[in-house]
Amino acid sequence: MQTKQLRYWMLYDWANSAFATTMLAAVLPIYYQSVAGKGLEQAASYWGFTQTVAMLLVALSAPVLGAMADLSQRRMAFLRVFAWIGSLSCILMSLAGEGDWMLVSILFVLGTLGFSGGNTFYDSLLPQLALPEERDEVSAKGYMYGYIGGGVLLAINVVMLEKFSWFGLPDKISATQAVFITVGVWWFLFSLPLFRTVKDPARTAARPIGLYIKEGFGRVGVTIKRLPKYPELLKYLLSFWFFNDGITTIISMSAIYGAELGIGTTHLIVALLITQFVGIPFTFLFAKYARAIGSKRALYISLLAYMGIVGMGYFMQNALHFYLLAFMVGMVQGGSQAVARSIYSQMVPKAYAAQFFGFFSLSGKVSASIGPAVFGTVGLLTGSTRTAILSILLFFIVGLIMLRFVDIDKGKREAEAADEQEHLLGSSLLSPKEKSSLQRDEDQTLL
Repeated sequence: MQTKQLRYWMLYDWANSAFATTMLAAVLPIYYQSVAGKGLEQAASYWGFTQTVAMLLVALSAPVLGAMADLSQRRMAFLRVFAWIGSLSCILMSLAGEGDWMLVSILFVLGTLGFSGGNTFYDSLLPQLALPEERDEVSAKGYMYGYIGGGVLLAINVVMLEKFSWFGLPDKISATQAVFITVGVWWFLFSLPLFRTVKDPARTAARPIGLYIKEGFGRVGVTIKRLPKYPELLKYLLSFWFFNDGITTIISMSAIYGAELGIGTTHLIVALLITQFVGIPFTFLFAKYARAIGSKRALYISLLAYMGIVGMGYFMQNALHFYLLAFMVGMVQGGSQAVARSIYSQMVPKAYAAQFFGFFSLSGKVSASIGPAVFGTVGLLTGSTRTAILSILLFFIVGLIMLRFVDIDKGKREAEAADEQEHLLGSSLLSPKEKSSLQRDEDQTLL
């Protein structure tokens, strides 16, 4: 184990999780609603549309960035560029004042691209730095660093917003703008150890961008053509797209929804801080619970809990209600996402694991763009954010219904059969004629 490099690799999660907590979930949505979006009749709807644009751009760029990570061997160079884009967008956010909702939207989209694009190259470093038997532990520790790092800065930000005079700031708006600067500086400073320690291999011949585009989207096309061979996996993916959209919409829209209902900024941010820290132990507890009762049943229960959260959110009246909902989200958020990924991994052929997980990530981002758009559209049409939040129920209902028809054991057998076929194709147990017949069947699927 390259202890120092792995420690700095995990520290990058500490660094960029500040964006996920302060900019994506807590402070920025409230600032958008109360300051940048001042004068907009439905600021929450415009924030939802901003989320949709950001996620769609991330999804469209993901295949190309994945190909760049695999083919260019310039992972650290690209990671630096995307981290700096994200960090700079946060710092520039401090320039946005009343009515500057368009500037905030543009900078948020750039920050999201820096965050998600950088993670493509960050994730791809793990096989280079850790042995196969170390990766699960290292990956889990990285997530833990992220939870803690994002939570620590958010706690500091709460103090800055409530006691702004301690920092020589004249008012809460100035304090919020200073908070945005802390996110950019935090992200930049805690990234430096990784940038200084891990180096790219010697530069190879430059490749045209067209090659990365062709290779990236070519992989997506091949995966889509393969999916019908695994009907249980395909059914699960369809279910995942719906309930994942519901989960990500709750994460991205909860703060601005609370602000629209008149809940104070401090209450909103502290509640989301509670979600952050409650999520740490409950993610591990939920994993044990899933092993005890079965992954599919545990996922059912978590999605039913989310439906209850949405229903309670519709009737929410005060800060105490928001605190309760934040605690409930913390109980199921990490666990539901971990179990959902685990179920998917059980039905994926090992021979195509990287390809299918790349598609899992890409399709999840595409689906996650729909919920905020629906929220925004319903809010504009009805003039009510309560009705908009209620529309998220539809995603959980459809996801749950489709999940009922997924047979995980059958999906495992389909994956094992595919791996067996790959083994036979690569072995000398078959005659050339038999190998040719198997390969023809595979090629026919992809045509």
